[in-house]
Amino acid sequence: MGRNTVLAAVCAVAVASIYAAQPALAGIGADLDVPAADLGWIVAAGQLGYLAGLALLVPLGDLRDRRRLIAGHLALTAAGAVVAAAATRLWVLLAGLAVAGLFAVVVQTTVAYAAASAAPGERGRTLGTVTSGVVLGILGARVAAGALATVWGWRSVYVVLAVLLVTLAGVVLRTLPPDPRPGRSSYRDALAGLGRLFRERLFVSRGVIAFFLFASFGTLWSGLTLPLSAAPWRLSAAQIGLFGLAGLVGALGAARAGRWADAGFARPVTLGALALLAVSWAAIGQAPWSLTLLAIGVVALDFAVQAVHVGNQHLLTTAHPGTTSSAIGGYMLFYSLGSALGATATTTAFAVAGWAGSSVLGAVFALCALAAALTGRGRPARRCRSAPGRPGRSRRSARRTTGGRAGSS
Repeated sequence: MGRNTVLAAVCAVAVASIYAAQPALAGIGADLDVPAADLGWIVAAGQLGYLAGLALLVPLGDLRDRRRLIAGHLALTAAGAVVAAAATRLWVLLAGLAVAGLFAVVVQTTVAYAAASAAPGERGRTLGTVTSGVVLGILGARVAAGALATVWGWRSVYVVLAVLLVTLAGVVLRTLPPDPRPGRSSYRDALAGLGRLFRERLFVSRGVIAFFLFASFGTLWSGLTLPLSAAPWRLSAAQIGLFGLAGLVGALGAARAGRWADAGFARPVTLGALALLAVSWAAIGQAPWSLTLLAIGVVALDFAVQAVHVGNQHLLTTAHPGTTSSAIGGYMLFYSLGSALGATATTTAFAVAGWAGSSVLGAVFALCALAAALTGRGRPARRCRSAPGRPGRSRRSARRTTGGRAGSS
């Protein structure tokens, strides 16, 4: 198994531990006697743990051997999954899911490891491959967890996840090379470095793009059940889950975006993909009348989201080669907040104006991301990679050396 395949598998299984509860909520509620109004906390527990891990755990990757961190965090995520599988009360389940979410930020440590270990000219392609595992985990978890819960019950979902997580921890230790980190004075310094990123134009620009990008993504995937389970379709949960496969086709197709970023085309790819994202909502909005148009729109949306996401991470890890973990962790804070906004706003929009309201909302988020991309240029990143000892080198020469990526946004 190749290095990138291992890293992609780590991302897929770890992120699945956060999203696996969604298709099994009805079974969990019936088994633990949880009122329907409280089922949302089951999903929120993992998300809140994940948000805390982004700020508190991901910066450790700039201080410690990332290979050992990946293996250790996979094992601790498995421990949370075991607690969830054995839970007989709601608070125990929530505690297990929170722990699993907290250490599921191993995804970001893995992405940082991949970026740091890749050759400069292959960083984008590597990121495209590895982050495809994230999309596989997000979309595939809905299908796989739904099938497992139907056949063996919801607890089987977390048992299988725990086995996969422990197995991957062993594979990581056996197959990946060590990743010694340069000495830094303290964990406190790492957190301070994360805070300083929020004063950098490139970082904030890409973060704002990600915020609106994943708000649009969350608007679709958190709200799609509403029109499909209603008249005239009245689809089952399993049938609705199949649309995740359509999204997977689009997202995996965008892995090539990494190669485009390697070639220096991050900015035009970002702008084109965000325009496609906005247009995709015209097809997605037809969900109450045409499942074919909906499927086309889902493919386009997930292609656009993944293309922009890969480009964002490529630029940030290239601009911050010594602190890739902090850069990725901070960037993903925008991702999480945007996803949460989309998930909560889409249900409100649907209640007020139906799926047309949700579709307009998703398109507005996409246009906001496009506006952020048009106004943010991120010039400070270009200065970060000027070669020391060659102050007279021209800006054009610097661009040739780095493939023109530094100033792209």
